[in-house]
Amino acid sequence: MTIDAHVHVWDLERAGYPWLTPEIGELYRSIEFAEIEPDLESRGIDGAILVQASDEAADTRVMLDAAARHPRILGVVAWTPLDDPDQVLRDAAAFAADPLVVGVRNLIHERPRGWVRNAAVLEGLRVLAAHGLPLDVPTSAHPALDDVVWMGEKLPDLTIVIDHLGKPPIGGRPSQRAEWRALIAECAANPAVVAKVSGLYAAVGPLDSWTTDLVRPFVDDAIELFGADRLMYGGDWPISELAGGYARTWDALTQVLAPLSAGERDAVLEGTARRVYLGG
Repeated sequence: MTIDAHVHVWDLERAGYPWLTPEIGELYRSIEFAEIEPDLESRGIDGAILVQASDEAADTRVMLDAAARHPRILGVVAWTPLDDPDQVLRDAAAFAADPLVVGVRNLIHERPRGWVRNAAVLEGLRVLAAHGLPLDVPTSAHPALDDVVWMGEKLPDLTIVIDHLGKPPIGGRPSQRAEWRALIAECAANPAVVAKVSGLYAAVGPLDSWTTDLVRPFVDDAIELFGADRLMYGGDWPISELAGGYARTWDALTQVLAPLSAGERDAVLEGTARRVYLGG
């Protein structure tokens, strides 16, 4: 089995998505899981994890309803207000009763830098750790990885999932790559941190101006620092449609992973996601 650990759906009639504006083009509409299933089927991807796209409970309900209709959806990374620890505690109890909820995410990258260091957020994160709920962390750019390092130091029992390798500077300057590598290495030093090989697009210029050769060094670094058993594949659909399409991103990643052993590829393409999200 292959698991795509980072897929989005959204419904503009049922939830609000402030970041989703007409300027985003073709994705400014409701997105249903059925649209990606042919691509998943053609590439032998048997399971998917839906990931939060809005900081509101309605978005979680949209994902859970999709999961009820599509057996290929194995889990949902839900939303809870991390800065309201009492609500996090109530939500954690509800999530425990629903096997489809496998983690939590907030749109941290749309908050002021350092928001996670707020005392209320820290208490909310303690609740997640106590309930064994992994936290997905999106970043707008790689410098925000220092917040991941801080969270790991404060909460060594919290499983942290870095989305999109922390947005490495693909196509950027060598000095930026060195900065990213130093930060991602600090993150990787914490055994409770894993990362998604996903959303690896151009950091400068058009989103689709990346090439496999530009992406390869960052994935190679991640494999060196985390090991395959702490990395998981994510297609980042439908955002990937703005960066050349699902097929292009999948083909590039499989080329980059080709030198790995069969066991290492299995870890990235299934094993890590199954262990972190599904307890397998």
